[in-house]
Amino acid sequence: MLEAADLECERGGRRLFRGLSFTLGPGELLRVAGPNGSGKTSLLRMLCGLLAPSRGEVRWGGTAIGRLREDYSRQLVYLGHAPAVKDDLTPQENLAISSSLQGISFTKKAIREALERFGLGAKREEPVRRLSQGQRRRSALARLCLAESVPLWLLDEPFSALDAAGVGLLRALIDAHVRRGAMVAFTTHQDPGIEAARVIELGLAS
Repeated sequence: MLEAADLECERGGRRLFRGLSFTLGPGELLRVAGPNGSGKTSLLRMLCGLLAPSRGEVRWGGTAIGRLREDYSRQLVYLGHAPAVKDDLTPQENLAISSSLQGISFTKKAIREALERFGLGAKREEPVRRLSQGQRRRSALARLCLAESVPLWLLDEPFSALDAAGVGLLRALIDAHVRRGAMVAFTTHQDPGIEAARVIELGLAS
């Protein structure tokens, strides 16, 4: 179980949120909503351990994630708002490297099929720098096709820069992961049409 306990976030001398507490258990989907600048990305970065809260702590299985370190990192997949892909590498090279670093086992066939699901089969051997913004986004999201065994997905604005087909595929992947008993938390500033077990609404601090 993922637990946020009394989290507070201050960035640039401004408090974005405070006193934020919630739990996310197996088979649950959490949507973090709010306008740009409300702290959605900061919250997700706290949940994956990339940003320390000003107050409070994040726990996994009852233990603070700062104590778990790599053991916790192996339990999650984090996809940031910007596609974390290397421009000089191909989509299949990017996917192989990111999966290896995560400790996710894969085959060449699995990588090919993941990219094909996201409409990148014909582009899998082209440098990412030649891809459109939407194709770059799909190249990063293809990692989810290989991450069925990872119990926690943390996705920052995953539906941005996707066409209708891409949105539909991502919805299906998230739904299937939750049905497997895994946990997913994602941020968005608009309703993507996916039903969440709970919704956290962050507002702009005054």
